[in-house]
Amino acid sequence: MGFFDKLFGKKDKESLDQGLQKTKEGFLSKITKAIAGKSSIDEEVLDNLEEALIGADVGVTTTLQIIEQIGKRVKENKYLNTNELNGLLQQEIASILVDAPDQSLHGFTLPEGKKPYVILVVGVNGVGKTTTIGKLAARFKAAGNQVILGAADTFRAAAVDQLTIWSERVGVPIVKQAMGSDPSAVAYDTVASAVAKNADIVIIDTAGRLHNKAHLMDELNKIKRVIQKIIPDGPHEVLLVLDGSTGQNAIEQARQFTATTEVSALAITKLDGTAKGGVVLAISHQFKIPVKYIGVGEKVEDLLVFDKNEFVKTLFELSN
Repeated sequence: MGFFDKLFGKKDKESLDQGLQKTKEGFLSKITKAIAGKSSIDEEVLDNLEEALIGADVGVTTTLQIIEQIGKRVKENKYLNTNELNGLLQQEIASILVDAPDQSLHGFTLPEGKKPYVILVVGVNGVGKTTTIGKLAARFKAAGNQVILGAADTFRAAAVDQLTIWSERVGVPIVKQAMGSDPSAVAYDTVASAVAKNADIVIIDTAGRLHNKAHLMDELNKIKRVIQKIIPDGPHEVLLVLDGSTGQNAIEQARQFTATTEVSALAITKLDGTAKGGVVLAISHQFKIPVKYIGVGEKVEDLLVFDKNEFVKTLFELSN
């Protein structure tokens, strides 16, 4: 029985298997071609493997570290052959992924002593940010938590409307103001409401603009300051949402957001429709930020808590 079997049951494991199918097919086919006809791991195999990993959107920096480590292992263990390469790859890939925060290992429960737990969600428009917030609200509520949403992306009517639809669908309250309102005022009212209602968790949406990074930084810093007027150690988490199907563009977005705010966790969406799932490895490794959630489908239950060992294991398994 694996991690997801114990945590949510077989459905989540099935969602992971199915959601990563395109990535698995591309990933494994590239690795298979890299070692075809070889009986041992030599320089040519390593060169082919390097090309395969880069082609799977694992990224140059991350790929080079994986190849370097495998090269060292081969030198230390002269007997290694291509049959053992899959196991070796799984070990090295898992080792470069940043471990997720402890609370994520317990699913959608929350750490003690932080009530309400405040999550500030950032990311550009179109990556599935609002949808991810809605799914998070649903899953936290299903785990027995009282949730409140804050619509602090006041520059886009569509963002507020979409989050309102999710709040109604999930059955959780939302705090919002008129279009063009000060986002920090929305954040303040949301946290104040959560404290008054003794809520467990607050999830606040923010504007997804990168054209003016200085303005974005000022805006996010102001939101943090007003939250801290009520909850001194808040926000407890800054969650960056990235679209996994965009490959290297997701890495560039991560670079820009980590330069403007203190991102503490990642949610990577839309992995079910792409063969570029290797970007998960590149982003986590390059920015030293844990991936906390992955999206592998449209349904609420297709937003999964990320477990690096289960993720890597699944990459090397093809469905029958």
